[in-house]
Amino acid sequence: MFDIRGFGDQLWAGTLVTIELALASLLLGLVLGLLGATARLSGNRVARAISTAYTTVIRGIPELLTVLIIYFGATTVLMSVASMFGYDEYIEVGPFAAGVVALGLTFGAYASEVFRGAIQAIPKGQQEAGLAIGMSPLKIFWRITMPQLWRLALPGLGNLFLVLLKDTALVSVVGLHDIMLKTRDAVSYTKEPFLFYMAAAFIYLTLTIISMVFIHYMEKRNNRWVGRA
Repeated sequence: MFDIRGFGDQLWAGTLVTIELALASLLLGLVLGLLGATARLSGNRVARAISTAYTTVIRGIPELLTVLIIYFGATTVLMSVASMFGYDEYIEVGPFAAGVVALGLTFGAYASEVFRGAIQAIPKGQQEAGLAIGMSPLKIFWRITMPQLWRLALPGLGNLFLVLLKDTALVSVVGLHDIMLKTRDAVSYTKEPFLFYMAAAFIYLTLTIISMVFIHYMEKRNNRWVGRA
């Protein structure tokens, strides 16, 4: 393990927290994005209105504010709900949970537009053919739409994940022991800001390169049959 003025292990621990936060937020964001896209394209006016409001509000608020609102607001909301059932103990939402929710909401808002564009790019004739042979709408979605949806949306989702990976640094403001908080602790102790901020930049760059290689591999894998007769 690398060692920088004795803080190598701390930076490594922060890196693991950053990776866990990014992956958990990605999972939540994919679910929200897919739900948002299907709601936006549905025939239900209420579902469309909710999806439109969600994407408009979340995309219109800076990610840092979203983190702060979720971190400080979730505790108030949960305690208000719990008090209705006679529970008076203090409920605290940790920085990791708040970060996952905030970044997941943000990723989902942008991902919903990526998914919506991908769904609209799939020829409607394929769905009509599925209905003609007796397939249910749910089966059409999983057997026809979903495999193509993933392939078409992957480039856009990959770019969003790279942004998400860097946005994890915002959660350090509420006390999450990620790369940035560990870096600030090291700077405070050693008084060497340039060294440690450059180390943090190198870690983020390394994570980004690894993510780009994996995304490129997935794109190549999902497009291996495209264009072949």
